[in-house]
Amino acid sequence: MKLKDNYNGALQQPINSGFNAASTAAGVIKDIRLDGKTTIVTGGYAGIGLETVKTFVAAGAKVIVPARDVEKAANNLAGISDVMVEKMDLMDPDSINAFAEKFLAANERLHILANNAGIMWVPLQRDKRGYESQFSTNHLGHFQLTAKLWPALKRADGARVVNVSSYGHQIAPFNFEDPNFLKREYETLQGYGQSKTANNLFTVELDHRGKTFGVRAYALHPGSVNGTDLGRVAPMSLFQQMGTHDADGNIFSEVAAKLKNVEQGAATSVWCAVSPQLKDIGGVYCEDGDIAVIDNGDMEHNFDDPSTLRGVKPYSLDVENAKRLWKLSEELTGISFPVN
Repeated sequence: MKLKDNYNGALQQPINSGFNAASTAAGVIKDIRLDGKTTIVTGGYAGIGLETVKTFVAAGAKVIVPARDVEKAANNLAGISDVMVEKMDLMDPDSINAFAEKFLAANERLHILANNAGIMWVPLQRDKRGYESQFSTNHLGHFQLTAKLWPALKRADGARVVNVSSYGHQIAPFNFEDPNFLKREYETLQGYGQSKTANNLFTVELDHRGKTFGVRAYALHPGSVNGTDLGRVAPMSLFQQMGTHDADGNIFSEVAAKLKNVEQGAATSVWCAVSPQLKDIGGVYCEDGDIAVIDNGDMEHNFDDPSTLRGVKPYSLDVENAKRLWKLSEELTGISFPVN
């Protein structure tokens, strides 16, 4: 059977998986075992990443968590068996290379790579190459990590790469003319939005290139989740502007009641990583334990009602954008990722 691409959203339609916004990570992995499987979860020591790690371990997997703050990661993961913490900073290309080399020396195969770590709505910061931090962390670091781990993914004889994206991709298409805000005024929402659009475009092209080798890729929106530290440095004025918080910085109770807990927030990541329902489908953007619908501008979205924050924009599935971003990512990281 010839496997199809999700170029331009060709496969982007719900499959009636049976799961929904209330589904939990434990629920979507029920009866699926990961014994003998090796997984990597970036950012796997907080929020939905930590829940993803716990879920994989409970299903029998060995999990490696690369972390910028090794001490914090070790403390948060204490007591969980079959988890190793290794040093890695997504904004430091040398540390990504060192982590990948150590992994490849010790492990022949990698079955699941969950590119979960991310930053959101931060002030303007740059890595040592001068790249804007949200683009550097959320996309370029994961692009480089995936490229360096490619031999182990290929040898797994059926691997999955899961890129945690966001509804936030709807804020902005990818700006190919000035991705690092060298000429335009910095707007943190634009920076975040384009980094999440990059996650989607990377997924589309990685799946296109990887499926011949049994490596499938997925992007997803975890939902609006309570109990994560993703927005810890975001200006409160942004949340107030979106109508989710009051003048004192407190979240409105009616909004809080609609948020997912971390068990629900990790569900779509886990579903993308393990579900047999996706056996012959890849390159898709998912949400609420299913493939998301395409948003052609005909859907209403309200930040004070997280259930309306859904759908995927066509520009983030566009074939030309996906190929162009791949080439740009190779140029900016200085690495070749031919997938062969």
